[in-house]
Amino acid sequence: MSNLNYLNLDGHSLELFLAVIEEGSVTAAATRLGLTQSAVSHGLDRLRGIVNDPLFVRSGRGIIATAHAEALARKAHMILDGLKDFSTASEFDPATANLSLTIAANDLQRDLLLPKFLETVAAAVRRIHLRVIPSDLPQPDLLRDNRCDLLISPLPPSGTDIVQKRLVRDHYICFFDAARRIAPATLDDYLAARHVTVVYTDNERLNFDKILEANGIRRDIAVSVPNFAGAAAFLRGTDMLASMPSFLRRTVMAGFGSAPIPTKYSYGELPLYLAWHVRNQKDPANTWLRNVLIEVAATIVDGG
Repeated sequence: MSNLNYLNLDGHSLELFLAVIEEGSVTAAATRLGLTQSAVSHGLDRLRGIVNDPLFVRSGRGIIATAHAEALARKAHMILDGLKDFSTASEFDPATANLSLTIAANDLQRDLLLPKFLETVAAAVRRIHLRVIPSDLPQPDLLRDNRCDLLISPLPPSGTDIVQKRLVRDHYICFFDAARRIAPATLDDYLAARHVTVVYTDNERLNFDKILEANGIRRDIAVSVPNFAGAAAFLRGTDMLASMPSFLRRTVMAGFGSAPIPTKYSYGELPLYLAWHVRNQKDPANTWLRNVLIEVAATIVDGG
């Protein structure tokens, strides 16, 4: 029987354990934490002795968590939250901070906001490690289970324990390859073209497409891609159209022609929200990071 017990647990071991679960690799976890691979392996061996479970087993060329490890992950998050609350000072000094941050965002929000956000944060703190994960159609458990610290989405999850703030407002426009065609001038021109659109991997369609269909407008869809980033390659060199958020002019749709969509229907605004869990509402580091992201979003709206 192991002579290790629960009093031998520490926050570093739990952080290491969660990093391996989230990265699915000892090597990737070591890179994320700034440790050697042997240090991570040694830490896992120590933790295995405490909990009396292998924690991870080999699967092909990688590893997967055991059922017991998956159950322990939520408890580990709760313990680390408690340790964080216990040790958090009333003030946060970015200049001395070593931050590890996970943000859930899809390709539009990621490319629009996060490069500038990382640049701003990195200039102010001692060290930052940013991990970006897809939000897909975001569920509250992303924040409740501490799988991310912040979430950016036009459709933020709801719940009494979820806090949200609108960052920016956008609208849909029509993109096209200006070397191959001109902008559609009328609805008939618009409907005569073939179209590229987005259908997410869970078969969720854009609200824009749902509104068109609700008003009896049916387009000739040539290509459906799982995210906005995939549309550009299909649009380039063709006479097709893509109706997507205007902010994409700053990222993946830069260089394409764009114009208002020639229909009489209103598609409403397309907001982007920042969401976080209520447990982080008063955390000084999380508050500072939220404020940086809000300021970055404001510069995007202003054209900065």
